[in-house]
Amino acid sequence: MRSTLLLFLFFTLSFSISAQVNSLNVFERDSVEPGFQVVKIKDVKLKYLTRAAKLTDPRTPLNRVKPLLKKFKKFVPQSFWAKTNELGINLNEVAFVNWNAGGDNSVSALANARFTRNYKFRYLNWNNELRLRYGLNAQEGRQLRKTDDQIRIASTFGFRKDTITNWYYSVKASFNTQFSNGYKYPNRTNPISRFMAPGYLFLGAGTSYIPDGKKFNLYISPITQKATFVLDEELSNQGVFGVEAGENTFMEFGFLVTNSWETEVLKNVLMNHRVSLYSDYIESFGNVDVDWELNFNLTVNKYIKANIGTHVIFDDDIKFDEVADADGNIIDPGIPRIQFKQLLGVGLNYAF
Repeated sequence: MRSTLLLFLFFTLSFSISAQVNSLNVFERDSVEPGFQVVKIKDVKLKYLTRAAKLTDPRTPLNRVKPLLKKFKKFVPQSFWAKTNELGINLNEVAFVNWNAGGDNSVSALANARFTRNYKFRYLNWNNELRLRYGLNAQEGRQLRKTDDQIRIASTFGFRKDTITNWYYSVKASFNTQFSNGYKYPNRTNPISRFMAPGYLFLGAGTSYIPDGKKFNLYISPITQKATFVLDEELSNQGVFGVEAGENTFMEFGFLVTNSWETEVLKNVLMNHRVSLYSDYIESFGNVDVDWELNFNLTVNKYIKANIGTHVIFDDDIKFDEVADADGNIIDPGIPRIQFKQLLGVGLNYAF
């Protein structure tokens, strides 16, 4: 019985050993050049494959690969910056040839540029804007005249405590001046304004209301410093724009409210509104300086636009109807008045 059992175990072990993988030299050396050797790994085949094993020829999926028929767009990571670049020019021309009703030939041109760089992500909001405007008018029988002149830079940085509220803790800086001399036509001898005469700088801190998805910004600052610059010696000696005679700067400290809003009121009619209200605490609290612009941009097509706008300014430091005696001494400094400008034009506009 024992001999039978031992014999049975011997045949079982022999059969199991013969069922295993044949011993092969897996690593085999190969040489292509003297001093350079490549080690190849041979395929090892199993005699008995498990039921879950799947053998796939690597050439099969490659045969199903097709070349790209169109070029895919390059991946661009998301940016939290929004930018605007706009260049425009409005032209108005009137010409007469043997016109019985009479009239003078004239050409007017107004160039404008607007650049914005706005950043918004979670708790931060940073808006930057640069506006440039310059207009000229040439009319038969008189010299070239300036019709518009503006340099305006504004930057507002805001921080909010969470992503739900639309109120931000903000600091704001803005600067206004002009490019060239301004005259009270037809007088071209004595300029009434120059570059940085005046120049206005606002710097303050407060709070801003900026709702998501809307081009609306309300800024309220109880602590704002306003600096008025008159860097021209002749104008400085006259003591204009609130600056003492012989001085170059005039400082004020007061309350500032600004608001800007851009929305489409009708199809292809875009309204752009901007207002600034400032009152000085020390000299004349309650007296409000107003700077208000309202424009409607009518889009004809991608490059042609029409513009209708108004600009109203009231500044207690800018006097009109000044009275002086024969020696040039000022008898009456004059009174402040509302300054009003109206604009209507059709021109070319290019955005990039």
